Amino acid sequence: MTKYVKTIGLEIHVRIKSKTKMFCGCKNAVALAPEPNINVCPVCMWFPGMLPVLNEEVVRLGLIGGMAMNCEVNKVSQFDRKTYFYPDNPMSYQITQLYQPIVGKGSVKTIVNGEVREFGIHHMHLENDAGKLIHAGGKTLCDYNRAGAPLMEIVTDPVFHEKEEVMEFLRELQKIMRAAWVSDADMEKGQLRCDVNLSIAPEGATEFGLRTEHKNVNSFSAIWRLIDHEYKRQLKIVESGWKVEQETRGWDDERWVSTWQRSKEDAMDYRYFPEPDLLPLELDDDFIESARATIPELPIEKRIRYLNEYKLSDDDARILTTDRALSEYFDTLVEKTKDPKKSCSYITTILLALMNESEDVNNISDLKFDIVELTRVIELVNGDELSSTNSKQVVEELFQNGWKADIIVDENGLRQKNDLWALEAIVDEVITNHEKQVADYRGGNENIFGFFVGQCMKASKWAGNPKIFNELLKKKL
Repeated sequence: MTKYVKTIGLEIHVRIKSKTKMFCGCKNAVALAPEPNINVCPVCMWFPGMLPVLNEEVVRLGLIGGMAMNCEVNKVSQFDRKTYFYPDNPMSYQITQLYQPIVGKGSVKTIVNGEVREFGIHHMHLENDAGKLIHAGGKTLCDYNRAGAPLMEIVTDPVFHEKEEVMEFLRELQKIMRAAWVSDADMEKGQLRCDVNLSIAPEGATEFGLRTEHKNVNSFSAIWRLIDHEYKRQLKIVESGWKVEQETRGWDDERWVSTWQRSKEDAMDYRYFPEPDLLPLELDDDFIESARATIPELPIEKRIRYLNEYKLSDDDARILTTDRALSEYFDTLVEKTKDPKKSCSYITTILLALMNESEDVNNISDLKFDIVELTRVIELVNGDELSSTNSKQVVEELFQNGWKADIIVDENGLRQKNDLWALEAIVDEVITNHEKQVADYRGGNENIFGFFVGQCMKASKWAGNPKIFNELLKKKL
């Protein structure tokens, strides 16, 4: 039986995080507006006689996004008109960049199944968004709040063959855009949308099969299901002796089905021509270098550094690089404590758990206490002045109310006792009061050792140093 291989290319629309829209002064649709059609003006509604004025901040952020994907910068780029007639498009055309985009070839590095991989970017261009259609009660309502909002359209090479590759690439791309402060790339808010192009061909074939395009898939889980479904659909067609049609399809994630929308357009169908109302975009060296200087250490580079230099687990390195503020907090904590493992543990197992349960603290920058207090907690633990168990109580108190770590420790009687004479007296008392258990231990039942440690901790009101108790018990038993 012939084995068929799927090939996938992506077209990703990322909402640029500028304050205003691409060609006018209206508020950009970074967040969802409380009402429809309140962030509109004659320019973005394209009233007769209105002319676009290109937003410099859109160009700067778009350039940063492109360079963060290692793309070649084109000092001269050109805007074009793409003609199509949809109710959500008041211009009846879109201003985009077909022939001369702002950046060209690039690549995004990520980790797939434990292996560092690179996936090619064909180009990225700037364009304006359309509005939003809402179908209700047999009518179609038009909301133009996002009409004219600035987008980056990132076009990949057709280099993906498994859905795991697609997912890791998209997650890494999302992290890049957030780290560079170019976009929040929140799929739930429409800030990242993905068109999935998929074709199949016999293994070893030198040409791609005819592709289908699924437009505006808006969640990672939906993309995962769509790839499986479309591969099986096309496989069924070719194995039945039919031919896959090049077409645009829609994905219904509630019913897990795709439906035909229209035959796939080619460039000639959109009647592209140079945008007459905008001059070519020329970028000088100073503008390019000032944008380049803002690009931080990329999330994947941090992730690899955490794995190799700090020996963190794959999961911890991935979690810490999901958000730029979180990774910077971790880097600062490591710089202060010189202890990457404990710094990671207190963030990933305690702080993030508290943040997930909190209604007030949504990210690391909202914490009520200074990072020096968490540094102090780790110092106390490493200095055997605070047990790991009690340290969690201190961090929880800091999280809820702020204040100082040492004061919380002392007010709650949590400071660990290291007085050898006092702890030895407790050990002697525990041994004297548990003759049967002592005889069992000395008779070979070493599993009972934890019982003695627990009794010593209880007798010290959980303030004794368990390490010292362990040493004393082993010596005396």
